[in-house]
Amino acid sequence: MISRARTTAVAVALAVTAGAAVTVARASDAPATGHDARAAAWTAAWAAAPQRPSAGFRPNWSEAGFDHQTLRQVVRVTEGGDRARVRLSNRYGASPLHIAGATVARTDGTKGAGVERGSVRRLAFGGGRTATVPAGGQLTSDEVGLDLGRFESVTVTLHLAGTTGPATFHAQSFATSYRAQGDHTADTGAGAFKESTESWYYLSGVDVRDSKPHATREAGGHGARSSGHGSRSSGRGGVVLFGDSITDGFASTTDANRRWSDALAERLAKSGAPRPVLNSGIGGNMVLNDSAWYGDKGTGRFLRDALDLPGAKTVVVLEGVNDIGFSETDKPTYKPAPVVSADELVAGHRKLIRAAHDKGLKVIGATLLPLGGSDHYGPRAAAVSDAFNTWVRTSGEYDGYVDLDRALADPADPERLRPAYDSGDHLHPNDAGYRAMARAVDLGTL
Repeated sequence: MISRARTTAVAVALAVTAGAAVTVARASDAPATGHDARAAAWTAAWAAAPQRPSAGFRPNWSEAGFDHQTLRQVVRVTEGGDRARVRLSNRYGASPLHIAGATVARTDGTKGAGVERGSVRRLAFGGGRTATVPAGGQLTSDEVGLDLGRFESVTVTLHLAGTTGPATFHAQSFATSYRAQGDHTADTGAGAFKESTESWYYLSGVDVRDSKPHATREAGGHGARSSGHGSRSSGRGGVVLFGDSITDGFASTTDANRRWSDALAERLAKSGAPRPVLNSGIGGNMVLNDSAWYGDKGTGRFLRDALDLPGAKTVVVLEGVNDIGFSETDKPTYKPAPVVSADELVAGHRKLIRAAHDKGLKVIGATLLPLGGSDHYGPRAAAVSDAFNTWVRTSGEYDGYVDLDRALADPADPERLRPAYDSGDHLHPNDAGYRAMARAVDLGTL
C-alpha cells in the first residue's frame, strides 16, 4: 500500500495556443501560452510521451514518415468535458511539420477507423485550418465543442499533404492507428484507411475542459461507449504514471485499454473520486541513460512528459528495471549497457523528487516488480533491485510509496511474478497483473 505523506500540490495548466491564422509553434517543448482566463480549467485527459524515430520491435512508419497521406489515431480519454483540444509534437523532427488539416471526433462504437456521424469537428490552430510546427516544437490546437464522457474513445485525424520526413512518435501504443492516401480527415467511414500500425505519431495529448462545470452528464451520453461512471470533470487534478514498458502497458491486450493506467483510472472512478490518469511510460526507458530506441532518460524527460502536463497534481514513478537489467541481458538493443549501482539509481530518483517538488507536485515512488526468471535477472540486478526497493519503502524521501514488488510477487518464490500475473516473459504483467498494480494503490494518498 502507499504510505500517507504530504498532500500539498498545485495544478499545472497549459494555456490554449493563440496566434496568427497559420500558427507556428515555438521550438521549445512547452505549448504557447495565451491570455484566455479559462485556460486554467484545461486538464490533460490523455497523453503519450514522444520518442525519436526508430525501428522498434514491430513495424512502424516513424523512420519513413508520411507523404500526402491521412493519419487517423484512436485514444481513450480518462476525463470528460464539453470542450477539447489536441497537442502535437515535432520534438524529434528534422524539418518543420506541415499540418494541412485536422479533425477530432468521437470514435465509432465498433473497432476500426470509423467515427461517429455528426461528431467530426475541424481543428484550427490560432484560427487557421493549417499549421506548421518547427523541428523541435510543439503545437496546441484551438478548442472545439465536443461533448466527451470519461472513458470515451476519441479519434484524431491529421492530413499530412507534403513529405514529413522521419516522424516523432510513441513506439508502443497497444492501440491501432490507421493511414489512408490523400485527404480523408472528414471521412466517417473506415474504407479509405487500409493500412494500420500499433504506434502513435505526432499526437502527444488530448485536453478537455467543461464550460458548464455544474452540469452533470452521463459518461458517453451520446449512445457511445462508456463504463457507466459520470463524465463530469472531477476537478481533483491528474495523476501521471511515469516509467518504462510496464507503465507503457507492454503485453496488455491491444485495443482493450488494459494498461495499469487504465485500471487505476477505472478504480478511481468506481471509488467515487474520479481523476484523469495519464500514461507517460516509454518501453525500455531508463532513469539515467538516453537511448535511440527507448527515449530520453527519465531525468531528462520528466518535466516535459509528467510535470508540465495540463492539470497534473500527482506523479507515480515506476522506473529503474532497465537501468539495472540491460547489463544482464544478451539482447543487442542496448549495448554496451552501463552497470548501475543502487546508489546511482537512488540519486536519479532523488532528481525526480526534487523536480516534482520544485513544481509543487506530489510524487509517489513505486518499488520495482519481481524480475526473477526474466532476461533482466542476475545476482547483481537482484541485489540492486532489493536495495532500491528498501530505500523506497524506508527512506521517506518520496511523498508516499506503492509496494508493487510485494503486490505482484509469487508467494512461493518472491523473486518472481505470481504466475497469474505473468505475461510469460517473467518481467511484464498481463492484464490481470496490471489490474493488481492498480489495486495496490492507496487512493487516499493520491
